[in-house]
Amino acid sequence: MLQIKDSVALNKYGQDILNIEDLLKPFSEWDILERKNYLKEVVALILQSKPKEQDIEPAIINSNLKATYTPCVLLKKGIANHNLEKLINLPENELTKALVLLLSLFRIAYKRRFAVEKENSDKWWYWDLSDEANVSKILKNYK
Repeated sequence: MLQIKDSVALNKYGQDILNIEDLLKPFSEWDILERKNYLKEVVALILQSKPKEQDIEPAIINSNLKATYTPCVLLKKGIANHNLEKLINLPENELTKALVLLLSLFRIAYKRRFAVEKENSDKWWYWDLSDEANVSKILKNYK
């Protein structure tokens, strides 16, 4: 399970507050089990954001990955959970590419949900995370 600070960082990425390097750096320092667990959490957030099949091509384009890379080929098969799980189970040398692609897909779906949910006081992940008061409140209340 993600620590709350990691969840906040992912949602900040979804809101264009953090850039991808802010998420890739810690990922590169983890062992393979930690990386796979993180990817599982990212997949859960993607599914929560309700991605659409038409998000696949923009996700590949926005990721700046070659469409022939294994993660991209797998994603083209669809966004069903079993397809996303295949990205998690790629060999270690493919996991960073998988993360980049999943984050690209997450951002697309997240922004669509954010536009609808941003006023929902019950869902902190759609609060304005550029406001440090909101972030402090989240970190304090959701340990």
